[in-house]
Parts: sequence; structure tokens; C-alpha cells
Amino acid sequence: MISAAVYAAGLLSVLLLSVIIGYVFYRGFGQLDWGFFTNVTSEWKGTVGIAGSLVNTLYIVVITLLIATPVGVGAAIYLNEYARQGWLVKTVNFATEVLSGIPSVLFGLFGYRFFGSVLGLGYSLLNGALTLSLMVLPLIVRNTQEALRAVPDSYRSGSLGMGAGKWYMIRTVLLPSAAPGILTGVILAAGRIVGESAALLFTAGSARALPRLGRNLAENLEKLFGKVFQSGGTLTVELYLQMQDGRYELAFGIGCVLIVVVFLVNGLLKAAVGALRRGGGGH
Repeated sequence: MISAAVYAAGLLSVLLLSVIIGYVFYRGFGQLDWGFFTNVTSEWKGTVGIAGSLVNTLYIVVITLLIATPVGVGAAIYLNEYARQGWLVKTVNFATEVLSGIPSVLFGLFGYRFFGSVLGLGYSLLNGALTLSLMVLPLIVRNTQEALRAVPDSYRSGSLGMGAGKWYMIRTVLLPSAAPGILTGVILAAGRIVGESAALLFTAGSARALPRLGRNLAENLEKLFGKVFQSGGTLTVELYLQMQDGRYELAFGIGCVLIVVVFLVNGLLKAAVGALRRGGGGH
């Protein structure tokens, strides 16, 4: 009886997911053509596309992970390997759990006031990335901590017993063994970044413009770097704006792209973790 209920629940979950994906693709697949991916939506030019949103999403994901990953992994290493298991560690762990439960719109309000007004970043991709770094930091810290705890203590004692220093042991034994779990947290964080919209509306804005590149390499690099300080809307923000304007078919088209991105992220996760384990990264 219980087994039948479990199988029924699993089947219902798969069915609901299939219905949602099928409906989104049914409504939005007709929008997917070459122009949809290479043009920028412009009322003045009469064009429709998500090229600017794709570039902005890439900027946000890369910058956020560059900020949050070293901070999150470093914090987890300190909490798990260096800090004494007392009130400080419990307080930090409690704080990360609280942060992970705060609604994203509150992060957006904080980013708008602190990064945007106090630090003077305004509506910019950097503001959005800094705000999202605070959002995904608990996810990376917790996943890294669990990955480090999963490494057998014999790895630590064996390495230290052979005369290795603690930091050398962490770099050469602990981190490679925990790499699959750490990578899982990082890619899950990337998936959350791709799907975020509320916080970015307050911080990164909704601009769709692409950087105008020329033939001069130095000038192009300057423009690409300068875009970090400019406003830019991601795919989820663009989807929200299209729904707000009543362009439902275009919004469903963006939804199709987001679903594909989510599948790619999960596929990348499985492939990367599998490669690490086959290469000896796992334990």
C-alpha cells in the first residue's frame, strides 16, 4: 500500500513537470528562430529578441560566481577545519540558514540602498551580481560544509601523520576529495542566479542594449568591462516585462529558453561530478 502511494506520488510529480514543460513549449516554441536569439527587443526599430538579455544573464552568472564561490568555499573551510566547534560556529551556521530563507525581494531592497545608493553603483550589473552573491552565499557555504564533512577523517589523520601541514592537507587531499560536492553547490547556485528576477529588478535594472564592439581590441575590452557598470536585464527580468506588456507568446518563448538553460545546467552538473569521480576527485 505504502509502495503504491510512493510510486503514485513520483508519477504525479513527473506528470506535472511534463505538463508544465509541454505547455510552455507549445505556447512559446514558435517564437524560437535565429532573429529571436540575435536581435534586441526595440519599439523604435520594431525588432524582437533576447540577445541583450542573454549577454546580461551571462555577465550576472559569471560575476556572481567569481565573487561568491571563493568567499563561500573559504568560509566553509574555516568553519569546518579551523574554527572551534562552539558558539561562533553555531551562530554563523544559524545566520547562513536565516539568510537562505530571506525572500529575494528583501535582498533587492538591500542591494538598491547599500550597493546602489551608498556605494554609488546605481542600476548596474555589478550591483545585481553583488546582491545575488549575498543570496547564493549560504547555498555554497552549506554545500561545501557537507562535502567536507563527507570526507573520511582517515584522510586527514593519514595526511597529517605523514608530516603534511594542515593547509597542504586541505589543498591536496581534502578539497580534491570534496570537489564533487563543492561543484554541486556552485552549479546549483548558478541555477538560482539564472532564475532570479525580483532582486535584479531593484539592482541591475532592465536595459536590453548590447555593447557596440568595433575592430580595436583594447577598445572592445574596455567596452565589455564598462558594461559591468551599466544597467542590464536578464532573461527572467525580460520575461517579467513581456508578461507585464501582454506579450504572452514572447514570454513563453523566453520560458522555453530558460527551461533549456536549466536542463543544460543540470546536465553540466552530472557530467562534471561524474568526471571528477572518475578522475579520482571523489572518495
